[in-house]
Amino acid sequence: MTTRALALAAGALVVVTALSGCSTLTRDADQAPTTSVPTAVRTPPPGEQSLETFYQQELGWSRCGPAQCAELKVPLDYAAPGKGSIEVAVLRMRATKARQRIGSLVVNPGGPGASGVDYARAADFIVGKPVRQRFDIVGFDPRGVQRSAPVDCLPDPEMDTFLGQDPTPDDPAEEQAFAASAQALAQGCEHRSGALVAHISTVDTAKDLDILRAALGEDRLSYLGKSYGTFLGATYAGLFPKRVGRFVLDGVLPPDATSAEVAAGQAEGFERATRAWAADCVDAGDCPLGGSVDEVMAGMRSLLKRLDSRPVPITQGNVRELTEGWAATGIAEAMYDQGSWGTLTEALRDVVQKDDGTALMSLADQYARRNPDGRYTANLLEAFYAVSCLDNPDTADLKAYEQRAKDASVKAPTWGPLLAWGTLPCGEWPVRSGAKPHKISAQGSAPIVVIGTTRDPATPYEWSVRLRDQLANARLLTFEGDGHTAYARSHSSCLDGAVNDYYTKGKVPPDKLRC
Repeated sequence: MTTRALALAAGALVVVTALSGCSTLTRDADQAPTTSVPTAVRTPPPGEQSLETFYQQELGWSRCGPAQCAELKVPLDYAAPGKGSIEVAVLRMRATKARQRIGSLVVNPGGPGASGVDYARAADFIVGKPVRQRFDIVGFDPRGVQRSAPVDCLPDPEMDTFLGQDPTPDDPAEEQAFAASAQALAQGCEHRSGALVAHISTVDTAKDLDILRAALGEDRLSYLGKSYGTFLGATYAGLFPKRVGRFVLDGVLPPDATSAEVAAGQAEGFERATRAWAADCVDAGDCPLGGSVDEVMAGMRSLLKRLDSRPVPITQGNVRELTEGWAATGIAEAMYDQGSWGTLTEALRDVVQKDDGTALMSLADQYARRNPDGRYTANLLEAFYAVSCLDNPDTADLKAYEQRAKDASVKAPTWGPLLAWGTLPCGEWPVRSGAKPHKISAQGSAPIVVIGTTRDPATPYEWSVRLRDQLANARLLTFEGDGHTAYARSHSSCLDGAVNDYYTKGKVPPDKLRC
């Protein structure tokens, strides 16, 4: 990613587009008999009677491959619900043991901007088998994302330019060029998306989530949120603490963190993760960037600096040169899962020894949800900014970013400068929501399980500890390992077993369990 796209990692993503749901949908005749839904389940919050029509809607499910799909109607503007609505795409994979079904588990993979529909379609991979058997796995594309009134900011070729540009401006002229690109993105969102751009905050989506809970017939919401999905889940818990059911927040983005704090924390997280990759690269032998961890890290910084002034050729696709921005995007993509470390090593070998950036550009394409021909398959990056900049506005003062880059370089010399500039579009954003970072306690909620991974690049472990300490009723699970998020990804029987038991048996795990 470029600086901008790296800041995008601040929202944190779980890459699932390569997965396809392999479960077969149980025939309707085999489903457990339906029961009537208590009226209270579909009653709007106190003082929100104008939302009654939305809360009382029935979802019209239809088959879509092995899943079932529906559209949920929600108000465009919660302050004026009678003035228009939008439709939110919803998908569910039915419980594989229907007669032992507990209820619906709503999932969100992060972003902001990642598709919950695609994530739920991969149900066999994203939850443990006991959970898959007993819960309908339900995902939705949040408002502004992909199938749900998608926000649009730039034509694809202009998005290529935005992502491929210099992410670490070195002088006033480059800073002004960077600011101009940030402003073009912000103004493009307003121009191409219209009124929608003012109504896609996380608070808006959390309110949609409660309407979805009602439409699913659930008295309480059972939820799995990863990465930015933890921010959405915490926001929901703060708004509707009595509606919290079995909640798991994995890989925390803390609601009280400023955009500057997020950039600095992520820079340290990516630095830590990259050093772990560097150690693996050295241990494997013949690492293309050096013979020790420090040499490899210095070699990576040197390579990025060289690409800033002299990009290398790409032999496939419509992008012909690997710039510093595209290279950083590709490297960051590999940090999300240690399973990609070998691919990154070989891609860097091609750059260093063959002057060929094709393989590293392929990693960048994966991150950006982009085909080699230049067609973006999702509006992930645009939605990221559109949501983030409403949630967490920033300054347009270029001096502030200069200082952030300098400060972040102390603890994160590789990633600090790359990430420090990443939130500049939020300084140029044309719409202000009045939102500010704030602590959430969700007083009165059921127990919330918070998971942190010790070497998570995108959501540093310290952020999970931070949220656990702020929530009034929470338990912290720690995974000692690498990669972004842990549940159903880390292959830890200790952690997965604790979460599976929590969902299926209501067994709340002990606080500070380490796996």
